[in-house]
Amino acid sequence: MDVNYRNQKRYKTAKYPICQPIYLTWLIQVLSTIMLASKKHKVECVGMEDLKPPYILLSNHMSFVDFELISKGTYPARVNNVVNIDGYYLRPWLMTWIGAICTRKFTNDFHLVKSIKKVTSRGDILCMYPEARYSPCGITSYLPDSLGSLIKMNKVPVVVAIHHGNHLHSPVWNVKKKRKVPMHTVLTRLLSAEQVKEMTAAEINEALRNAFVYDEYRYQKESGILITEKYRAEGLHKVLYQCPHCMAESKMASKDTEIFCTECGKRWTLCEDGTLSANEGETEFSHVPDWFNWEREQVRAEIERGEYSFEDEVDVHSMPRCYRFMPLGKATLTHDVENGFVLKGHYRGKDYEIRRSPLMNNSLHVEYDFPHIKPFDCVDISTESDSFYCYPTKENVVTKLAFATEEIYRIKIQNVRK
Repeated sequence: MDVNYRNQKRYKTAKYPICQPIYLTWLIQVLSTIMLASKKHKVECVGMEDLKPPYILLSNHMSFVDFELISKGTYPARVNNVVNIDGYYLRPWLMTWIGAICTRKFTNDFHLVKSIKKVTSRGDILCMYPEARYSPCGITSYLPDSLGSLIKMNKVPVVVAIHHGNHLHSPVWNVKKKRKVPMHTVLTRLLSAEQVKEMTAAEINEALRNAFVYDEYRYQKESGILITEKYRAEGLHKVLYQCPHCMAESKMASKDTEIFCTECGKRWTLCEDGTLSANEGETEFSHVPDWFNWEREQVRAEIERGEYSFEDEVDVHSMPRCYRFMPLGKATLTHDVENGFVLKGHYRGKDYEIRRSPLMNNSLHVEYDFPHIKPFDCVDISTESDSFYCYPTKENVVTKLAFATEEIYRIKIQNVRK
């Protein structure tokens, strides 16, 4: 049952990107240079001396500054970026003009595959962020198995861009308060066209997973980077939502340099070198990603015990088109192993129901303090023609929902392949 909109027209994502005008490539480079002028940064190219477009550029994703750094590394070549539809909000004309390719996250967008082929066939660079979201904890997120087949189909070289310092400068859980951290981007030619032709899709996926291994907090420690801002821990509880001392979920909070549990009272300090230290007693996790990965293991175990399920009342805003988020009011969102996501609501006199089975979502689009609607945490449940931004009533649950989505998908896909 679809939503009873007055205007049933949806934004057409199934259209080919334009060839970026050369003058616009120059203008993007100029604007990127201006925006990066106040930030200490370095862009390094490895093994790309004789590489000319076309090629596919795959980048890890930390913050918006990634786009500016990629522009510095690829100039003067033309680049077409794959962009989620919320990046088109209020500016579809601009995104179309610069040659962006619109999609909705974690959906089966077959036309996206055609658009990518169009870009490489005409000799340009196709840039995409295969993790499909900002890294929540400065480490590698889920990479889809379809990447290998996509690369085989295009038969062009593959370049990998790994950003360091971007998450530390502007973590997704506190993008408003920047830190004075140098940024270092490395673009590396990973595969030649000949290697792509000779390798299997599985071998390409393995090479990509090895190339995409990164850890911002280990990088900070090894590079001797000190973050001295007094607000450096604010927002960290959004990703470290479970207390490892008393095991309470969604009771974590943070202020200044500390993260703490409001249930048992235990406190940890995020030190200047990026390590965690308990104010009293045992330091369960001194490395932020270790805490994050422990939470994932807890969710996986809950699923395997058959105890996982989620249900909450959510405030829903949809995005069928690009000029307005439609307020749909209250709805019920459930998530479990058998049904995946089910969103049930009522709008303009009619019920609607949106279903996304476990195998339809290999990951989940999570927004912390989403700026376009209201500054609170939400999740985006997208279909091929609409996107539903759901604000839970329960506090600090969206990171666990993302873990559960990914782990349920992994379990289901493993069962299918047996």
